[in-house]
Amino acid sequence: MIVLTGQDLTIDAFIRVVKHHEQVRISEHSIEKVVRASEFVAGVVEDEKPVYGINTGFGKLSDVPINKCDVAHLQKNLLMSHACGVGKPFNKEIVRGMMLLRVNALVKGYSGVRLETLEKLLELLNKDVTPVVFEKGSLGASGDLAPLSHMSLPIIGLGEVFYKDERYSSDEGLKKAGISPLKALYAKEGLSLINGTQAMTSVGAMAVYEAEMLLKYANLSVASTMEALRAIVDAFDPRVHELRGHIGQIEVAKEIRDHLEGSTYVSMQGELRTQDAYSIRCTPQVHGAVYDAIHFVKEKVEIEMNAVTDNPIVFIDDELALSAGNFHGEPMAIPFDYLGIAMSELANISERRIERMVNPQLNEGLPAFLVKNPGLNSGFMIAQYSAASLVSENKVLSHPASVDSIPSSANQEDHVSMGTIGARKALEIIRNARKVISIEFMTAMQAIDLRGHHELGKHTKKVYDKVRKHIPLIEDDRVMYHHIHKMDSLLKQEYLMNDGLEGDL
Repeated sequence: MIVLTGQDLTIDAFIRVVKHHEQVRISEHSIEKVVRASEFVAGVVEDEKPVYGINTGFGKLSDVPINKCDVAHLQKNLLMSHACGVGKPFNKEIVRGMMLLRVNALVKGYSGVRLETLEKLLELLNKDVTPVVFEKGSLGASGDLAPLSHMSLPIIGLGEVFYKDERYSSDEGLKKAGISPLKALYAKEGLSLINGTQAMTSVGAMAVYEAEMLLKYANLSVASTMEALRAIVDAFDPRVHELRGHIGQIEVAKEIRDHLEGSTYVSMQGELRTQDAYSIRCTPQVHGAVYDAIHFVKEKVEIEMNAVTDNPIVFIDDELALSAGNFHGEPMAIPFDYLGIAMSELANISERRIERMVNPQLNEGLPAFLVKNPGLNSGFMIAQYSAASLVSENKVLSHPASVDSIPSSANQEDHVSMGTIGARKALEIIRNARKVISIEFMTAMQAIDLRGHHELGKHTKKVYDKVRKHIPLIEDDRVMYHHIHKMDSLLKQEYLMNDGLEGDL
């Protein structure tokens, strides 16, 4: 059971909920704060003192007063009018993450939403009822308004949901799950539900999780490539990397050395050649920079996962509601662009290693395109093309979203972050990069088999055995895409990290 306090949610706990369906509840202390804040908002409504979002319009309409008898209708109208998402629906894990993160922000007691409303959102989450939320339509400031509106509609019986892999109208889906929607939203509740960065943060948290895993795979794949090319291990000597001092570089070099422990495929400086190409020799520097980028972004995401991103913010001890800008996505937008750039580079250097293995002028005596009868057979020629195509696509996707802005709400909201676009791009880059690393694994295994007559390293042997259970040696041309897709699926399912290998890593 994950207990939400608004203080200590981590990406690890996030993954346990969104992927593994761990149940969630609100802490007792948080319940007290939520109740006090909602009572304060009710008092503002009764006093009829104008406070943005409680008894006023929204955005450019913030100076329009709303009669206290209409404040509930105002909140329903807000969700309906702001649910303008387009494109494909987000996958279920992303939306579950949005629900978890929004509740975690609201339990801090600075928003004024009722406990009943938060518990209804958690009831959907715990019973695996997932709102249909479209992935496009957020500017990443004023909150992720469109996606969070779609997320929130089902708690009042509107919009659509997925339940047991079927798509339903919310009233039908909730009925099948045994859930009764709320009869109404109270003052400020609609705004509290949508005025935050939880769409971009959910996508970004998933991206960080997948990026961390992919870097582990990339360190394994380069170790296998080093064996395929009989690369020089001296460049991974810890003394070299400690002199530069970057943590990521030191850690990556150590991890790759550990993978290669006991290998007789790799060589020493001067044994076969003086030095290797940069795509091998500089792996600790490049993968290490990616390591540092991921850890930087992870820190920022975990701060945001426990942040108050509402507007206005209710300070109940001071009996005050302040309108400010914590909903703005810029603190996330720039890190997500950074993550996308870093993961693009992880794929970029992997593709260069693939090229070295298939190119007979660079692969240290292996047959052209890693097939025994080149000419009649094309072998891994076009596998490298696919990797090159993915790498080029990632370069286009790596253009930062955060440098763009466009005015909205009649120029009241005149600078926006595009952080949700940045998060979606980063996740797409990571998944493209995973396919490149998949091709590197396949290529390295093929090259190792063709090289033969040596002992693999401590971890590379485990990986080789696992891959060869699913991907065979290619002796004559065959339909290749099945194997590429299978290898990508093995990485996606974290298959290489099962059966004890993860503990070794």
